[in-house]
Amino acid sequence: MMRSPAPLLALLLVSAAAAYPVPKPSGSTIIDSKARFEKLFTRSAPIKGGLTDGPAVAPDGSIYFTDIPFGSDKGMIIRFDPKTKQSSVFTDDSGKANGLMFDAQGYLLACEGSDDGGRRVSRWNVKTKERTTVADRYMGKKFNAPNDLCIDTKGRIYFADPRYLGDEPRELQHRAIYRIDVDGSVVEVTHDVEKPNGVALSPDNKWLYVADHNNGTDKIDPTKPAPKTGAMKIYAFPLGADGLVSGKKRTLQDYGKNAGVDGMTVDIKGNLYLALRSLPRPGIQVINPSGREIAFIPTGPSQPGTKKPVGIPSNVEFGIGKESTTLYVTTDVSLYRIKCKIPGYHIPWERGK
Repeated sequence: MMRSPAPLLALLLVSAAAAYPVPKPSGSTIIDSKARFEKLFTRSAPIKGGLTDGPAVAPDGSIYFTDIPFGSDKGMIIRFDPKTKQSSVFTDDSGKANGLMFDAQGYLLACEGSDDGGRRVSRWNVKTKERTTVADRYMGKKFNAPNDLCIDTKGRIYFADPRYLGDEPRELQHRAIYRIDVDGSVVEVTHDVEKPNGVALSPDNKWLYVADHNNGTDKIDPTKPAPKTGAMKIYAFPLGADGLVSGKKRTLQDYGKNAGVDGMTVDIKGNLYLALRSLPRPGIQVINPSGREIAFIPTGPSQPGTKKPVGIPSNVEFGIGKESTTLYVTTDVSLYRIKCKIPGYHIPWERGK
């Protein structure tokens, strides 16, 4: 069981909150202004750097998420039980897993990244803890660093393949979105994006949403000058009956020179919940399918230019059943939850739990 929070991080959070109060949520159709985050987990393992990420709801309602460090440590997948409010380590060798999602058979799918990670999409049997490879190559070349994924109603896996860390040589020319079909074959969906990160599908599977988060480097190095960043945008790609891009993409949000979005999820009305990492405005931005902001849930204080930011979210996921309106958020090296008003959308296997 994971118990004690990291003292230094707790001190930083308290100090930052005292100096820069975290604003209240806005957008009454999505969330009550009095709603507040509940902290559920904070890293206590002796690993350095990185962040928590990739929350995914299991068929039993538990939340699996990743704890991704820098360096040679392989990272962890952690399971949070909403009934007991206890966290436990599912595995201490995740292959540097980032985004997670459960499929229709109850297997846990994981995007394993680079920096000594697996650079593949893997599948876990959560009962036996047996792991197998779903795909690790496109046209014979190793993936860059699978980051986040979503699954359509036909069981096909869409995933983003950027690169943010590691010294492994890149074999693929593009940072692209790929799809793994049910027969195991891999197709490129699009590389009309600079550096894809979070992905999600609309409930009708007619739109693929992609976070373009180009931080300007294949290897984050705090000791070097900050690189020149590129696109920080949210795109909507129209999909045809074959599940492939069928027209020009739409830009729903453009964050300019500020950091953009990491992970995302959708509710049953098709609204997008975006983990916005912007230092002036960190939080969960909620936009409707046309791209208009309809709510904002701050996760930290406004802190433009800070060297040690706090309250920076990475990913989001709704619970199921009695927790269908509960939004889980990975922020810094912690897991939080907050009550919203509209249930999250999940592929059909999760309905009615």
